[in-house]
Amino acid sequence: MNFIDRGRPIGVFDSGIGGLTVVKRLASTLPNENIVYFGDTARVPYGSKSNSTVIEYSLQDAAFLITKNVKAIVVACNTASSIAINSLRQKYDIPIIGMIGPGTEFALKSTKNKKIGIIGTRATIDNKAYSKALKKKNKKLKVFEKACPLFVPLAEEGWIEHKATYEIAKEYLTSLKKKDIDILILGCTHYPILAGVIQKVIGEKVKLIDSGIAAAELVRSEIKRIGLLNHSSNLGSVDFFVTDIPKKFKEIAELFLSAPIKKVRKVELEDILNH
Repeated sequence: MNFIDRGRPIGVFDSGIGGLTVVKRLASTLPNENIVYFGDTARVPYGSKSNSTVIEYSLQDAAFLITKNVKAIVVACNTASSIAINSLRQKYDIPIIGMIGPGTEFALKSTKNKKIGIIGTRATIDNKAYSKALKKKNKKLKVFEKACPLFVPLAEEGWIEHKATYEIAKEYLTSLKKKDIDILILGCTHYPILAGVIQKVIGEKVKLIDSGIAAAELVRSEIKRIGLLNHSSNLGSVDFFVTDIPKKFKEIAELFLSAPIKKVRKVELEDILNH
């Protein structure tokens, strides 16, 4: 492969800005790689949409990233990962990495008592994406799931330490806390932003699994496998594209990334629909 090929960016898409937690993990794991982030902020959330709609949106999101000549695509949305990953892999012959596989592998390696909790959007939980993947690997596991839909707007509102966030977390997590789990999979890319609150409510003995960390490791091994690891000694760049720019996008994105953002470009939804 020549240098230009290896310098091609890694594409990342999400329904909103939660996937920026994955971008942060990717940039940390692969600091020399260029990244193109696409957030479908005009149509967020995906978690409450039908399966067919999630597949349709995901294919459009991926098609946009393909126009940026990406060498791999990270589906940084657990809902899309649980519903659309097969459709994406059938359409494109570049590595397509979702959240479910890496997250479950990480959880399986970490659990001691074989009791695993999963929190996610309604769609992710209803599709039983994580529990199916876990049980496929180990039928003896006890898996407990809980949909926590309000965590997404709380994260996007930046209510990281807000009293209301604690109260809602207690409401969601009390039943899981009684199950004696030792692992809790954060089955939505927004949730790492609320990890402090979640950890306090669920208890320090429970290990939180951030699928973004596991996914970043898988991306590294996949692009290395196909000979497209960027050997540049320069720090990679991150380009941001969204379908709508909410007033607080830059502020929340900088909170998610723990770094300043220079430019966010808006893509017209009509252009996405034509892909």
